[in-house]
Amino acid sequence: MAVVRPVYFNNGNIQQMDDTMFGLLKDVFRYQFQQTSPITLSVVNSGGNLSGLPMVDTRMQAGASLTRVERFSTEAETAEPTQLNINYSRISQTISSAPTLGNDDGKRYFCYIDNNNEIKVMNHGDMLDTIVRPVIDELTAATTGVNQAGTYFINNSSSIAGNQSLVSSTPVFVDTRADLAAYTASGIGETQDQPTTINNYYLKKNVMNAPTLSVLPVQIRSDNQLQEFTTGSINTIASELMRIETINSSAGYKIRYNINGSGNNRGSGMADTRLTGGSGNYQTRYVNTNDYRAQEFPDGTATTINTYYLKIEKSF
Repeated sequence: MAVVRPVYFNNGNIQQMDDTMFGLLKDVFRYQFQQTSPITLSVVNSGGNLSGLPMVDTRMQAGASLTRVERFSTEAETAEPTQLNINYSRISQTISSAPTLGNDDGKRYFCYIDNNNEIKVMNHGDMLDTIVRPVIDELTAATTGVNQAGTYFINNSSSIAGNQSLVSSTPVFVDTRADLAAYTASGIGETQDQPTTINNYYLKKNVMNAPTLSVLPVQIRSDNQLQEFTTGSINTIASELMRIETINSSAGYKIRYNINGSGNNRGSGMADTRLTGGSGNYQTRYVNTNDYRAQEFPDGTATTINTYYLKIEKSF
């Protein structure tokens, strides 16, 4: 196995592809990964199977109100604000079945020029080392863009920019806090849980347009003559090799996702924030001589309790 550079016909001469040409060939493999989507993330209402779920949104709610006929309940007598936990398991991962590796008769893949200036044909290992695995390295990087086409990331906006698609308008995580402005003494007994949404987090996918090759790699035909590959043949090889390696790699190039496990962060972190440090905002309401009401509302300072990250990893 080796890293080599495919060749092409240049006015009848055999020449190595330059970086731009080779980059476009790699883009074909990237695009075929996007189109076949062998590792898919989807948004479900509940019961997602992604490792690391559930993600937990925490918030405070008011204590239950108390009503007495002769006086206000004291602060010690009223119930303290309590914490609510809301679990989010909205991401599911699906791994496709790997295709069967096509038969290699020694002439299936791209040609290159070896150190003895002889034209050789890449074997399966050469294809992995030269194109497939470098593309997977780029796909699983911490950045998000065209080079990560076909992979997923998190963003706190449902609007999309270029080279992005929104997987679902349903957020995969919602950060909420108690809405302090919603609790008033004149409203006692207030509804205990009155949240406000701080952030919605959405699952998005990096996408790219179909690349156009500026040159075609060379192959050796069964009669040992040289000719250019067809675009269809290149697509078939690219789709097959990218699916097999990202699904079933034995060399650590499987692509998998998780929450807060191993791998690179993808997109923004999903912060769970909550009011902390408060002791309860004790309030009273006089309704009439037989109706004295008291209740403790949430208070405190907004604090980040936990941050959840979608991770992409290369695994065995």
